[in-house]
Amino acid sequence: MDTVTQISLQQRDKAVNWHPYTQMKTADEIIPIVKGQGLYLYDNEGKKYMDVVSSWWVTLHGHSHPYIAQRIFEQLNTLEQVIFAGFTHEPATQLSENLLQLLPDNQNKVFYSDNGSTAVEVALKMCIQYAHNQGKEKTKILAFKNAYHGDTFGAMSVSGKSYWTRPFESRLFEVVFIDTPNAENLKSLQSQIKEIADEVACFIYEPLIQGAAGMLMYNAEDLNNLMKFCREQEILMIQDEVFTGFGRTGKLFAAHYLTEKPDIMCFSKGLTGGTMPMGITTCSQTVYDAFWSDDKYKTLFHGHSFTANPLACTAALASMELLLQKETQMNIKRISQQHSEFIKILTSHPKVENARQIGTILAFDFQTGQGTSYFNEIGKKLYNEFLQRGIIMRPLGNILYLVPPYCISSEELNTVYQNILEVLDQFKD
Repeated sequence: MDTVTQISLQQRDKAVNWHPYTQMKTADEIIPIVKGQGLYLYDNEGKKYMDVVSSWWVTLHGHSHPYIAQRIFEQLNTLEQVIFAGFTHEPATQLSENLLQLLPDNQNKVFYSDNGSTAVEVALKMCIQYAHNQGKEKTKILAFKNAYHGDTFGAMSVSGKSYWTRPFESRLFEVVFIDTPNAENLKSLQSQIKEIADEVACFIYEPLIQGAAGMLMYNAEDLNNLMKFCREQEILMIQDEVFTGFGRTGKLFAAHYLTEKPDIMCFSKGLTGGTMPMGITTCSQTVYDAFWSDDKYKTLFHGHSFTANPLACTAALASMELLLQKETQMNIKRISQQHSEFIKILTSHPKVENARQIGTILAFDFQTGQGTSYFNEIGKKLYNEFLQRGIIMRPLGNILYLVPPYCISSEELNTVYQNILEVLDQFKD
């Protein structure tokens, strides 16, 4: 495609589109992508990019996976959509059955929605109404500082206060923010929670890693201890696995690092292999039973036009089949081991601080002398440098990370590592 067409497409985009998390006035030129295949995305000049952030952490098996595409095509010619109030279909029922078999054994019911934020909204509504349906009004919610659970109002409320929630603070509901647990602060956290336990509708948390906050990681044992205490206080727990689900942490779900079980779980991102938008909220029988009533006012009044869309359910079923294959599980293990070896090299670099990893997720701080910040200007410079090298990385300020699709080969991953070291040397002065 010639340069005139490229410029034309960029101009057309700028005239009509408003991109996410983008200051449109100062943004760089948008890159037109015309094709995706495996690890790679191709622009309209034929340049290819290694997508090592899985297009915002959603692509599990690589772009345009032929098996998922074929399954969606077959479903498209059978049933593309049906209202899920009063009707059901095979893909939704099969997906619920398959997913629940992989989750902690107290997860018994599946509620479908459209994305990660709405999966969280559903979970919060379940918890608040759970108390209401039993004649109790609980007004407080527990969440971690630096949390990120989405951009809708409920999800923003339980996310850490930041520049992007500031315009809406007067419209966000009451949340008690606590530190992530460790051996030193656990008793203090327990004391803090116990004082307000009777008023707390639920505790929502990202397990083991806070993604958007800067890939902040914490210990499974400490979370387990905090969950056990919340269970003793009869506080419902929402485990947000929108990011961590479907193999990202090295296990199928972060829940598999824990012995304590959440009451509710949230899923999206990798759920459909990155193919189509979908959200899922699962819950225990205990939560579900609080809504099971002859009283119609105890119904969970929530729904979306595309709830349990057959195409998205089919994509999720296909993706899950691929995920459970021995080859994929071996790839996840291989990527995790390669990350572990690369961290040994990273930690010796003078510009690297706090190199960390869980499963296929690797992150480190680029030392600037200004601490870590989403708005650190080095992020844009690093982003553009990697783009020039044909690698899509989207630094969180001065925090760089890899969340590659599981199809990435050892050679491709080593190429990414080598480019990281070269860029670190290039920017070390």
